[in-house]
Amino acid sequence: MGEQTDKIAGQAKQAVGAVTGDEETKLEGERQQDKAKLKGKVNSAIDKAQHALGDLKDKAEERLEDVKDKVDRQ
Repeated sequence: MGEQTDKIAGQAKQAVGAVTGDEETKLEGERQQDKAKLKGKVNSAIDKAQHALGDLKDKAEERLEDVKDKVDRQ
């Protein structure tokens, strides 16, 4: 499931467990919400890493062009 789906499903399970007194269902809902939070953090870290790699690639390409220009001038 996706992050938001896990979060909503977890909230629902937690609420059902709380209302019915079913501690196992309540805990399952809490774990599912924790899973959603973790997914969000992992996705955020992946996005940041991809952005950083894109920046690094751009800088490497700029440096390569600089070197090519220097070689062409010689």
